[in-house]
Amino acid sequence: MSTRIKFCGITRPQDARLAVDLGVDAVGLVFTRRSQRFLGIAQAREIRRMLPPFTTAVALFMDDEPGWIEEVIAGVQPDLLQFHGAEPGSFSSSFSRPYVKAVPMASVDDAVAYVGLHPAANGFLLDSHALGALGGSGETFDWKRAPRLGRATILAGGLNADNVAQAIALVRPYAVDVSSGIETAPGIKDPARMRRFVEAVRNADAGIGK
Repeated sequence: MSTRIKFCGITRPQDARLAVDLGVDAVGLVFTRRSQRFLGIAQAREIRRMLPPFTTAVALFMDDEPGWIEEVIAGVQPDLLQFHGAEPGSFSSSFSRPYVKAVPMASVDDAVAYVGLHPAANGFLLDSHALGALGGSGETFDWKRAPRLGRATILAGGLNADNVAQAIALVRPYAVDVSSGIETAPGIKDPARMRRFVEAVRNADAGIGK
């Protein structure tokens, strides 16, 4: 099975356009105001309108107010929500949208128990951040700690074109999620790094399939 790819922290239309041209499966838009990659609704709507069918628009939140989440859903119409904070399962599943939940591997000792708190989640994103910290730090975690969850597992945290093949070989995730690994600055994606990352994932898949 091909490893899906999500480019997160997209802030510019030209970066979204290249992501689509490269065949990326999902584009992440960050709506947490604390983030350097924060997007307002008008900016996000412009990017959202560029995405063709079967390219998933993901709205990322972290301990945000329900009113703001509802406003983003109404204004941007994301396909999927992604929660990065301490949101309980009942909260995350209350917005009539499928969602994935980030697992803060820096502070979670029992990832299986943690994901059990989110029975309605469509998948889980294993990230290197600690609970309460923002993602996109460029730091990895020990991939040997990645649990087998029985549901879609998305691997994130410090991925780039030089290490993603090793990560895929060890974890065999459903998808990989990259942000800082394809940037020159927060929210500013680099076309060459974007291309190299996609090529590295495709090459890793081809090697596993042999």
